[in-house]
Amino acid sequence: MTEVATPEPDSSEAIATDIAKAIAQQRLPPGAKLREEALARVYKVSRTKIRAALVMLAKDKLIDLIPDKGAFVGKPTIEETRDIFFVRRTLEAALVREFVARATPEDYARLEEHLAAERRAIEEHDSQVRSTLLSDFHILLANIVGNTVLTDILIKLAGRSSLITMLYQSTRDAICSSQEHEEFIAVAKAGKVEEAVALMTHHLLHVEQALKFEPQADPKKDLAKELLL
Repeated sequence: MTEVATPEPDSSEAIATDIAKAIAQQRLPPGAKLREEALARVYKVSRTKIRAALVMLAKDKLIDLIPDKGAFVGKPTIEETRDIFFVRRTLEAALVREFVARATPEDYARLEEHLAAERRAIEEHDSQVRSTLLSDFHILLANIVGNTVLTDILIKLAGRSSLITMLYQSTRDAICSSQEHEEFIAVAKAGKVEEAVALMTHHLLHVEQALKFEPQADPKKDLAKELLL
């Protein structure tokens, strides 16, 4: 088995991971500006490495890079959330029908493996990883179907959804999401197309309705002053 190399502590990858964790824990609040010079000072690296880290975070939809203004922690609104989940419910209903028609035993094995990773992240109370994995479950369905256009659209929507759930989904609701993924697999494997579609639609609606758009940061762990001044 090939071992995955661990990024160096001062690498752009490690810095991006550290900032992502701070966002997930709301130590960097939504909408906060990420100043390159301050980040370079905190991490004791060049601004070039900081820029690379910010590009990685923007690609994952965790921050917004605005020309001539800078980098800001993503700040999804209630209206944006409703729009995203409405579009996802519409697209993923069609996706589920294609998935049930095409999925092989090997595909279901991939989903089961992914489900196990979700459970581990939930047990370890890692909100960043769990949100990414819960979102990636849906992208995996699209990859299995093989529709590249749908996959690209879903990646963009799921990336923003991941930030939304990272910030506003409780551990209890994350557990429910993973359980609903498990129920979906069982129904899809049984070939019950319309029931699988109904489960997915209910699942996405449940995720949206359970979100809590209130700040949950611990003031004692606030990194905003350290990183942003």
